[in-house]
Amino acid sequence: MLIKEIATIKPPTPQQARINALKLQKDSVSKQLKAERQRQKVAKAQKQLSVALHPKMSV
Repeated sequence: MLIKEIATIKPPTPQQARINALKLQKDSVSKQLKAERQRQKVAKAQKQLSVALHPKMSV
């Protein structure tokens, strides 16, 4: 690789930096939302399983 082949990397403008930061936040929040939905789904299934295994006896 020759020195003339190396391109200089310019720092992003403040607007570009903000857009990049917002994209990262969006991805992070999306992952957190997916994990929370999965956690709630598992909790609901565990509760249903518990109720099914231990039915209340009628008097």
